[in-house]
Amino acid sequence: MGSSIYGVSFSRILLLLFFSSVSVAIAALPQNPSGKSFASSASGQINSNSVLVALLDSHYTELAELVEKALLLQTLEEAVGKHNITIFAPRNEALERQLDPEFKRFLLEPGNLKSLQTLLMFHIIPKRVGSHQWPDPKTGPVKHSTLCNDHIRLSSKSSGRKTVDSAELVRPDDVIRPDGVIHGIHQLLIPRSVIEDFNKRRNLRSITAVLPEGAPEVDPRTHRLKKPAPVPVGAAPVLPIYDAMAPGPSLAPAPAPGPGGPRHHFDGESQVKDFIQTLLHYGGYNEMADILVNLTSLATEMGRLVSEGYVITVLAPNDEAMAKLTTDQLSEPGAPEQIIYYHIIPEYQTEESMYNAVRRFGKVKYDTLRLPHKVVAQEADGSVKFGHGEGSAYLFDPDIYTDGRISVQGIDGVLFPEEETESVKKPAAVKVASKPRRGKLMEMGCWMLGTVRFLEWEGPGAVNALLVG
Repeated sequence: MGSSIYGVSFSRILLLLFFSSVSVAIAALPQNPSGKSFASSASGQINSNSVLVALLDSHYTELAELVEKALLLQTLEEAVGKHNITIFAPRNEALERQLDPEFKRFLLEPGNLKSLQTLLMFHIIPKRVGSHQWPDPKTGPVKHSTLCNDHIRLSSKSSGRKTVDSAELVRPDDVIRPDGVIHGIHQLLIPRSVIEDFNKRRNLRSITAVLPEGAPEVDPRTHRLKKPAPVPVGAAPVLPIYDAMAPGPSLAPAPAPGPGGPRHHFDGESQVKDFIQTLLHYGGYNEMADILVNLTSLATEMGRLVSEGYVITVLAPNDEAMAKLTTDQLSEPGAPEQIIYYHIIPEYQTEESMYNAVRRFGKVKYDTLRLPHKVVAQEADGSVKFGHGEGSAYLFDPDIYTDGRISVQGIDGVLFPEEETESVKKPAAVKVASKPRRGKLMEMGCWMLGTVRFLEWEGPGAVNALLVG
C-alpha cells in the first residue's frame, strides 16, 4: 500500500507532520469559549490530540490505509469538527487473512470507491459511546445511526460479551481522545448495500458470458426425456424442481465439484459458495453454514439446481435457533437434510415481496422442497412470521443475500411441518338424545308386531282370552 520507511507508510508520515504543524498554529490561537469540540478550531482543522490522528498512528494500520485510499480524511475532519465520534476498528488480521480476497479486490478497484467509503463510514457513529454506555442485556439491542446513513446495533450478552452487530468488542476504549473514542472489534462490519453491490458486479460478469436455456422436458408417465422442444432464451426450466432434485438426501459429505454439463451456463456452485461466505461474514449463521458445507451435500445439490436455471429462497435459522435443536431431532438418518429442505422455497422472494403478499392476502402458503409440506407466512408486528403457534419464526435479518436467483432470509427459529392429527368427529347432542327414543319405539313396534302375529296364529279364541285377561 505505497512505499514505507521502517514499516511506516510515507503518506502517513506526511499526514502526521501536517497535523503537527497545524497543532502548533492552533496553540497560538485563543481558546474556543463555546467548548463544542475540544479538537476543532475556527478554520475547521484538527489538532494532534484528535482521534483521527490517533487512528492513523495506531496499531489498526490496515483500517487506516483503507481510510486514506477512500479519500475520507476531509469528510471525517468535518464530522469531528461538528461532534464527537466513535470508531469501531477491526483487527489487522480480520482485513489481512479473514477477508475474502475477491471482496478485498472489489473494494480496492477505483470504480468501487463509493462502496469502500460506505463500508468505512459504517464503522463510525457521530456520537461518543464509551464501553460503559453499552445497553444492558435485559433492555435488548440499541440502534445507532452511522455516517453512511445506515444503522448498527449495540447489544450485550448475559455472559458479559459486548457486540456491534455481529462483531464482538475485543478492545473496549482502546483509544480515548477529547473528540472521540476507538473500540477494537474482531471482524469487519459489512453493510447490506455493499454486499448487494459486490454480488451484482460478480453476477454481471457471469450473466453476460452465456445466456441461460431451460431444463429438459420429461414425460411424467415414463420419466424419460421428451424430444427437445424449443425453449425461449431466459425462460424458466420446463422440468419441475422436484423432479430435478436428487433421488434422496445423502448422508455423505459434499463431493468435490466436477465439470459442468452442457446446460450449466450459470455457475451455481460459485453462487452457493458466495451466499455461504456471506452468511459467515454477516455473523450469527455459522451452524447453518456448517450443515450446508460439512454435514450434508445440500450445498452441491443447491448449486446444481441454480446451474440449471432454478431459483430458490432460503429461510436461514440463526445460531441461537439452531442451538435449541435436540439430539433426537438431529439423530435420525436424513434429519438435517429434511429440516433444511423445509426451509427452502422454490421461488425467488425478498423481504418486500413476502411482506406485500402477507399484507394483501393475510396468509400465504409457500411450497418447500420437503414435499408435500408447505410453510405458512403471515403479517405480524410489522414483519413476516412463518409457521404455527410456538413453532413460529420471525423474519429477523432480511435480504442477507439477494442476487436474482438465490435469496437468503434470516429467521429467529427453526421451522417444522404442522403435525397432521386425525380429527375425531363426535355425534351431535341432538343425535345422542334421540338414540334411546328411537330404540324404545323400535322395541314397542316389534312387540306389537309379534302380538299381532301370535293372535293370527292362535285364532279368535286367543283374542277373547287376551281381552278377558
